[in-house]
Amino acid sequence: MSRRSHIPPPPLPQRDGIDPVRMRLPPDPEGHWPHLGDYLTERYAGTRGAESMARLLADGRVLGEGGRVLRPQDPYEPGGWLWFHRDMPAEPPVPFPIRVVHRDRHLLVVDKPHFLATIPRGSHVTETALARLRRELDLPALSPAHRLDRMTAGLVMFSIRPEDRGAYQLLFQQRRVRKEYEALAAHDPGVELPRTVRSHIEKVRGVMAAVELPDAEPNAESLVELIASRGPLARYRLTPHTGRTHQLRVHMNALGLPILGDPVYPVVAEPADPADYRRPLQLLARTLSFTDPVTGRAHRLETGLTLQAWDDPEGWAAGPPPGPAAVEAG
Repeated sequence: MSRRSHIPPPPLPQRDGIDPVRMRLPPDPEGHWPHLGDYLTERYAGTRGAESMARLLADGRVLGEGGRVLRPQDPYEPGGWLWFHRDMPAEPPVPFPIRVVHRDRHLLVVDKPHFLATIPRGSHVTETALARLRRELDLPALSPAHRLDRMTAGLVMFSIRPEDRGAYQLLFQQRRVRKEYEALAAHDPGVELPRTVRSHIEKVRGVMAAVELPDAEPNAESLVELIASRGPLARYRLTPHTGRTHQLRVHMNALGLPILGDPVYPVVAEPADPADYRRPLQLLARTLSFTDPVTGRAHRLETGLTLQAWDDPEGWAAGPPPGPAAVEAG
């Protein structure tokens, strides 16, 4: 029996397309926490969640198995489960639509715009592709098969049914999906292309930029090809053979060709106004090619998005006007 089968069903529904937070209470052999409130107070002490958790408990918004309301004075039960919805501040809407590229009974592939996170993380919760798609398409069981970072636009794959999720995620884990990206960066005739870039990339949680470790065994590989050039600017095709965080951005920067609009490489910029959607990172997930593990059908899907700095340099520099934040049918 799988580990997941031991998890009881959540007593709380999704809210705004977001699953409730699920927590399993750890062992307490020495009896440090006689009451549930003792454990939760210690767990969240010194964090932004301390006040919120106290409020959730006081309001009866923390539930245990079977939907039982949990209170601070309840006995601590090691191994027990609890669920709650986080109190989240209102998020400014990301004013760009998500376009559906492909949809069948099992699989959804969309064009994610720049500035929209794929899944809830940090301060981005309801304004994420996953939450929006669950709400707009009425697909509460939707799950991502992989992730595209917030600054990158283009194709993202989701499984529609829980029973198919593992098969689609395994496609990416076993590198059975061919992914091609397009990027804009400076044109440097002195950089010989095509070139395969290999290095060891390490990304520490909480640190903005990933780093390359020159003496370590390579764990990241990218093929970089020149598509076209126009004055000082060039279009590049990037084919990653591995999937390290920020891999393409790190490898382009290592070639002396940082991607246009990158706020991290080569230098971490000051945090931008979250409502400023000008000059997005000029990196686009252009194609996904794979054989569907559920249906056996061969797919080659292509984005309908383009990189604005190539098509409309003046508009990219000025920034587009806000538009509706919605899902568009493909």
